[in-house]
Amino acid sequence: MVNRAEHIPTHKGKKMKKLFAFLAVVALALPLAAQTAMPEYKAAVGSWAIKGDRLYQGDAGSMLAKINIKAPQNDVMTYEFNARYEGGAEDGHGGFGVHVFADSVHPGLSWGNGNSYLLWLNYDEKPGSADIPAGFSAQIYKSVSHREMDLVASIDLNKYAYLINSDSLKNPLPIKLVIDGKTGMAKIYDPTKAGYYYAFSLGCTSPISGNWVAVRTNGLKASFGLPSS
Repeated sequence: MVNRAEHIPTHKGKKMKKLFAFLAVVALALPLAAQTAMPEYKAAVGSWAIKGDRLYQGDAGSMLAKINIKAPQNDVMTYEFNARYEGGAEDGHGGFGVHVFADSVHPGLSWGNGNSYLLWLNYDEKPGSADIPAGFSAQIYKSVSHREMDLVASIDLNKYAYLINSDSLKNPLPIKLVIDGKTGMAKIYDPTKAGYYYAFSLGCTSPISGNWVAVRTNGLKASFGLPSS
C-alpha cells in the first residue's frame, strides 16, 4: 500500500467513468415517471428507506444487510459517496462496505455476492480472526460466490480512530474509490489529506467487469448520500 500525492494524467480518447454507488438515492427521490432512466435496485436484507436525500439502513440487528444496484462497470470506475453512522455499534462491533464489479448478486441473505470485490470499513473491539486488527480497520475481500469470500488485504486504521469518536460520528465520512478494471489497480482517497490516496492491487490476473454494485452494513445503522449531501 502506497501513500502518495495524486497525479492522474489525462490521455486523449481515454474516458474516466464516474459512478455514484448510491444511485438508489436519486432513483427513489425522483418522480415515478423519471425513474425509468434509473438503474434497477433491490433491497435484499435490512431496513432500507429514503429520508430526504439520504439512503438509510435502520436495522442494527441485521448482520448482512444489503441493497443491490444494477450498474454496468468496466475500465476505470469512480465510486464517490459519503457515509454516516446512525447508531447500533454500542456493542463494540459494526461495519459497512460496498461490493463492486459484481457479475451477479444474491436477492436475499448471503455472505458473498457473486464474483466481485468487497471494500469494507470495520470496527471490532474483539475480532474473531487474527487477520482482522482490533479497533478500526479496513478489509478487501474477493467474493467468488454468494457463499464464499477470500480476504485479499487487511489494513489497520487505528491512527484514524479520531474519525469515529463521538463528535466525528455526527458528520458524514467522505469516501472516494477509483478502480481500473483493466489493471486491477485501486485507489482509496484519504479523507483527511486532499490530494492523497492509498494505491493497491486487487490481485486480478485479467481485466474485470461487472453489472452490479451492492451496499451493505453489519450490526449498525448507517446512512449514505452523494458527495454534496
